[in-house]
Amino acid sequence: MDVKLPQLAEGVESGTVVNILVSEGQEIKKDQAFMELETQKAVGSIPSPSSGTVTKVHVKEGMEVSVGQVLISIESGSKTAASEATNSAPSSSSNRTQPNVAPAPRAQTVAEPEAGRKPAETFHYQSSAGMAPPAPPSVRKIAQELGIDLTRVRGSEAGGRIRMADVRAYIQQLQELQQPQGPGQSAPAAPKEVIDFSKWGPVRREKLSPLRRTVSRRMLESWTTIPKINQFDEADITAILSLREKHNSAYEESGARLTLTSFIVLVLARALNKHPMANASLDETTGELILKDYCHIGMAVDTDAGLIVPVLRDVDKKNLLQLSRELQDLTQKTRERKIALEELQGGTFTISNQGSIGGSHFTPIIYAPQVAILGVGRGQNKPVVVDGKIAVRNMLPLCLAYDHRVLDGANAVRFLKDVIIALQSFDEADVIIK
Repeated sequence: MDVKLPQLAEGVESGTVVNILVSEGQEIKKDQAFMELETQKAVGSIPSPSSGTVTKVHVKEGMEVSVGQVLISIESGSKTAASEATNSAPSSSSNRTQPNVAPAPRAQTVAEPEAGRKPAETFHYQSSAGMAPPAPPSVRKIAQELGIDLTRVRGSEAGGRIRMADVRAYIQQLQELQQPQGPGQSAPAAPKEVIDFSKWGPVRREKLSPLRRTVSRRMLESWTTIPKINQFDEADITAILSLREKHNSAYEESGARLTLTSFIVLVLARALNKHPMANASLDETTGELILKDYCHIGMAVDTDAGLIVPVLRDVDKKNLLQLSRELQDLTQKTRERKIALEELQGGTFTISNQGSIGGSHFTPIIYAPQVAILGVGRGQNKPVVVDGKIAVRNMLPLCLAYDHRVLDGANAVRFLKDVIIALQSFDEADVIIK
């Protein structure tokens, strides 16, 4: 039987082979992990649908594979193994010491035209109801900016839904045919000039990892589809730092690290409950605002593999000790690449804290479909006026980046001011372990 890559999750169509855990001629048991696959920001193992002997390994480490592609062949007597292979998902247990992590959506690359596919100009989407072709808002936005008629783009997802790779493939076909688009539409931009950097000195080339490709794609989509505003301010955290120093040992005895980020998360949870628009999302297809009755905050974590954003859940229902413990555990799991797919999803707001590495003011990019993100820099001692006198205080640089379609400037300022006031007047009762 041939074991094929199953459908891993919604929207996940491919991944990169990280490790091959079996070899040809090796005995394998049902549910034994035979391969580790990286998709987007998570690494997960693929289980064998049956026991038997591995007769052939069809892929290599570093190869990108897609759903339905044959991974290995097994000599087995099971008649149901083939159907099981198609419907199975990544295992939640593994014979390796590294815990399994469910794969996440992949970073899309430019799609190659399918064999036998009609040229771009001959395809035309038609709906008996006169509806536009199905496509997410981000695809519609970019198509509009490039002057692309989506009725000419063949969608590759279920129901003919158009994804970003389909638009890229369409542009590539136009370039290959060297023909302009239909009347009244602009032709796609000419490909960028390829520069030979080696003529000025030695160079090295490294292929972008799936994680880096995903980060690049998401940041580009966010930058090109969201009208972003940046609101800058500073918070006096002198009192909070004193509270942290006073209670840090008690937290360590309770198995937690009391960090500035812990304070910020608790403050943000309360501010987001007061300002639900900052915790919302915009449904562009229906023109509706989605107001969420939960508060899950994403934490941008710097790892050796790149930026990963795990999510702290229900932060508005937890105290400072609980948040400190979970923040410590989640950060460690993320840096060890042991984070699960579900722990990367569902965030309603994000914090990007560069203070630990010395960053000051910066403008973070919104983590769509969220509508705001808080950039936090390193606190520095500065002379400020307090009660009419000059005093040295530790001032924390903050930047609130927000989607101007959802948050007006006045509302964003009120939100950030409430965050600052809460940081500057943090109640010690919220720090004391009870």
